Amino acid sequence: MDNISFTIDKGETFGLVGESGCGKTTTGRTIIRLYDPTDGTIRYDGQDVTHLSPKEFMPYRKRMQMIFQDPYASLNARMTVSDIVGEPLDIHHLRTGKEREEYIMALLNRVGLNKDHASRYPHEFSGGQRQRVGIARALAVNPEFIICDEPISALDVSIQAQVVNMLKDLQEEFGLTYLFVAHDLSMVRHISDRVGVMYLGSLVEVAPTEELYQNNLHPYSKALLSAIPIADPDKAAQSQQIILEGEVPSPLNSPTGCKFASRCPYAKPICTEQAPPLKDVGGGHCVACYLV
Repeated sequence: MDNISFTIDKGETFGLVGESGCGKTTTGRTIIRLYDPTDGTIRYDGQDVTHLSPKEFMPYRKRMQMIFQDPYASLNARMTVSDIVGEPLDIHHLRTGKEREEYIMALLNRVGLNKDHASRYPHEFSGGQRQRVGIARALAVNPEFIICDEPISALDVSIQAQVVNMLKDLQEEFGLTYLFVAHDLSMVRHISDRVGVMYLGSLVEVAPTEELYQNNLHPYSKALLSAIPIADPDKAAQSQQIILEGEVPSPLNSPTGCKFASRCPYAKPICTEQAPPLKDVGGGHCVACYLV
């Protein structure tokens, strides 16, 4: 990641999109300090949490939680669902005894599971059910901010809408703030208030959701959004998909200037010499491009 800067307002959903390997998951894991940043600042509720020790950061771990992408790998196969959901309660010393058990059952019920599921192991569930367990675990400590790292990408299409709608309902019920990382651009549009577009470790455009989808300005954003499938055959035939040429540069040997310049049909000499700043063009719409 390089020179990423954005804010997420309390109660909103900030969508983060981009092709595989662009740094979306790394951004989320760095915010929650699963990865330690090599530079820069992470602020939560005005407090610099970048270099806090594990002990100092512990209160923030309760306020920030994460729903992981792979429901198969993110759950301990040797623990029952009750133990998985209850583990955060034990770590933060929140509930014990009968109160703990009742709270776990209430969480499972809230995400669409029942008390019979509590004694089962992860291998006994479908992918959608496992992701619901992961969501219940994230909710266990009553967080304020949840990083949703592609929470629907490993699920059947028929289940994806159910999970996303449940996340929206939970947000309204508990006043949650989301960072929603996803590849499904239609789903991002459905759930997000604002969207950031990443390319090769950098933000190239940030805007309110409808503004981005209706009036995208960066050439990469235009190409990315043109790939959204259109259900209407007549409209699909009239639409023009932008096909990018060339290979994505190596993130280990990032080019100077604009990282998209080698694939951009509109690149000018300055694009390869100096990276364009992310500038506000009005209405909270920010874009990093010399053409704008």
